[in-house]
Amino acid sequence: MTESALTRNNVTIIGKGKQPVIFASGFGFDQKVWATIAESFEEDYQVILFDYVGFGNSDVTAYDPEKYRTISGYVEDVLEICNELDLVNAIFVGHSVGGMIGLLASIQQPATISTLVMIGSSPSFLNEPNYHGGFEKEELDALLELMEKNYFEWTTLIAETIMNGSNQPEMKTGIEEQFRFNAADITYEFAKVCFFTDYREYLQDNTVPTLLIHSHNDLFVPEEVSQYMKEKLPNSTISYLPTTGHCPHISHPKEILDTMKRFLNEQSKSVIKSTGALYGK
Repeated sequence: MTESALTRNNVTIIGKGKQPVIFASGFGFDQKVWATIAESFEEDYQVILFDYVGFGNSDVTAYDPEKYRTISGYVEDVLEICNELDLVNAIFVGHSVGGMIGLLASIQQPATISTLVMIGSSPSFLNEPNYHGGFEKEELDALLELMEKNYFEWTTLIAETIMNGSNQPEMKTGIEEQFRFNAADITYEFAKVCFFTDYREYLQDNTVPTLLIHSHNDLFVPEEVSQYMKEKLPNSTISYLPTTGHCPHISHPKEILDTMKRFLNEQSKSVIKSTGALYGK
């Protein structure tokens, strides 16, 4: 008997509303990082949280190295979750690679995922002659090499890079503990997927309203990357926040919430104006 996607990905469903909002974490994180944000959506939405296979409280025995060798394995899981729940008109909120997973899922099933919010997402981390992704290949290779040699030391480095000087020691410790909880071998394989996949060719295929949120001083996503995405993603808008680091949904949840809800309210008004009917909540 095939395992339910809801069990496999440790899906949590909360909230009193009807319209679904799906939260997808970034590389190495589980659904707990959305606790503060998700709570603010419970009154008006059906909130859906999940863990990637191999992370959090997902079924680690379902991890298939071949399936998850590319981003498509994670996209497939998201769509299976959506289809098991018969979701339509869902809002997808993704951090970092979670945003790219949501984009690819919405391209495949735009009626299922009809709105995107992408926080600190990048279509490619590698610098190229006509594209500034933020990293040289040698830098990413060195990061992976450190993961193999000394995973514990790597968790400290990745936490410091994510924080980028933000003075929140408890958050830094929490990030370190999150990564140390993860299986090092699975984290390593997911890192390769995140750091070396180029999604730029898919940006033009976007059809749904999309909010890009860029955090100031994000070492993983230079401002040029967010601007590139704004130019290449049809039907997108961008918000530059005066926050620091790669995880503003953890460090500055109020700013993220305010930005998201402004965007979603504007989308609701557009629906009312164009159809005369708002999705029932």
